[in-house]
Amino acid sequence: MNKVILVGRLTADPELRQTQSGISSCRFTVAVDRKFADKETGERKADFVGCIAWQRTAEFVAEYFSKGKLIAVEGELRNNNYQDKNHSDVTHYTIDVNVNNVEFVGGKNESGGSAPQQSAHEQTGTADMSNALADYEEILSDGDVPF
Repeated sequence: MNKVILVGRLTADPELRQTQSGISSCRFTVAVDRKFADKETGERKADFVGCIAWQRTAEFVAEYFSKGKLIAVEGELRNNNYQDKNHSDVTHYTIDVNVNNVEFVGGKNESGGSAPQQSAHEQTGTADMSNALADYEEILSDGDVPF
């Protein structure tokens, strides 16, 4: 299984671009705090994770998120490589998150108050299963398997 979930802050404003065929893409970097602080300095280190979103999700990120805003990202890891422009014998390898969904994190102060209260999945028409499951009742069992 290849699934990544990150919560962190954008390090810069997202960059919305269009491919030659007109498909929107958006690159951004998320700073994710590590769980524990450095024992000597007490500082929490962060990892800086490159992300790329496509189509409506890309447009959503570019419109409603900016540098410093908290964001929750769900996606898959993708590895890429490219040749160095200055040294043809050097290949660079990268790992980015191919974003499937983003959501707001925090209160109104974090989202700026003007952002819609929905995720990119809801914008693209994908159903949020947590709301759909609210209509079902949990069945408590005595532990016996019915077959």
